[in-house]
Amino acid sequence: MKAEPLGEDYAAAVERAEYILLPAFDSWRSRGLTDLVPLGITPGSFDWLAGVFKAHQKFREIDHKTRRLYEQGLALFSDHLLKDGTRAGSKQIDDFTKGFVDAVYAKLLIVEEQGADGNVVRRERRRFANAAMTACRRAWFVGQRAEEKRVPAVNPFSKMGLKTRAPGQPIRETPTATWDELVAFRVKASELGYRSVATAALVAWEWLQREEHVFGAFEIRHYRPKERPNSVRIVHPKNGEEAWWPLFDENGETLFPELMTELDEIKQVYVSGLVFRRDHKHRRSPNPLPWITARRDLRYLRGVVKKVVRAAGLREELSFTSFRHGGFTEGADSDLTDSELRTASRHRSLRQLPTYAKRTRKQLISGTKKRREERTKVTSPSDASLLE
Repeated sequence: MKAEPLGEDYAAAVERAEYILLPAFDSWRSRGLTDLVPLGITPGSFDWLAGVFKAHQKFREIDHKTRRLYEQGLALFSDHLLKDGTRAGSKQIDDFTKGFVDAVYAKLLIVEEQGADGNVVRRERRRFANAAMTACRRAWFVGQRAEEKRVPAVNPFSKMGLKTRAPGQPIRETPTATWDELVAFRVKASELGYRSVATAALVAWEWLQREEHVFGAFEIRHYRPKERPNSVRIVHPKNGEEAWWPLFDENGETLFPELMTELDEIKQVYVSGLVFRRDHKHRRSPNPLPWITARRDLRYLRGVVKKVVRAAGLREELSFTSFRHGGFTEGADSDLTDSELRTASRHRSLRQLPTYAKRTRKQLISGTKKRREERTKVTSPSDASLLE
């Protein structure tokens, strides 16, 4: 095939691109596998509904990670082969019933694989199947608002009663780090040249930040800007919450002396952009790039964290998220009230951390002091000098 003009007739150009040129390109790229998929999308089908959802502003407002999970979930449901040999995505949504959706979900829940010994092994993929139903439910609701006359008002994916685990299966919890494990991790990360990761771990502990927020939302301008030199702006992109966290108490005493020392040093080096970057000497790029990629990927960082955990002789199951959970646990052990914990983490209700609470500067200062007092009871002196 050669490059060719599509002409000035828009409809004809779209038709040729969609039904001839792009399928030919996909066929070449997939070595013929896409030839098995029917050409075009039938209006009113679930494939069409998924397209409406992904073209909607609501979809573009979703963070990159969740958007990717939605795309995977929609594809999992759409590509499921039914008994008549057709794809679930090709079926008209007018024909969807709750029973049909439940039947597909039951099929998606179990996957069969061939083991090393040649025997067929059945395993459950509940989290993946549940995520697919969540994506389909969201797509239906958004599609119904966008195409009210074509999408039925009753959402068959709603109120499915999805369970997060099978009966009798233990609850899967994220391993929680202790303060001593945080200290050991920070010391080893510094020894290996990953000083930014060491500081970031303390940020996650002190300010209860998720790793994607620490590495993808915390910027230089958020820390002690000229207009608010005694505060730091904490951003929670997941729920849209943000707050200015005080760095000093009523008497002018620093609330986070170790952390502030390290962040002040970073601010002397960088004048803008993200705070945490790949500052280790053995990096490939001569310029310190952000730990998070343009596609919001943190796999490289997680590999470094696991490397430090092993080098420090810590529990293998620990991850960067363990330090945030450790901060929460420290707060609970310090007898922080539910209101103080929600103020710190920006959670709106006890379901995440069920009543709303006023978030005040006084609560932040009180909670921080309680945590530091509890810390001195159970561990050795501060690790302020360990990273020097």
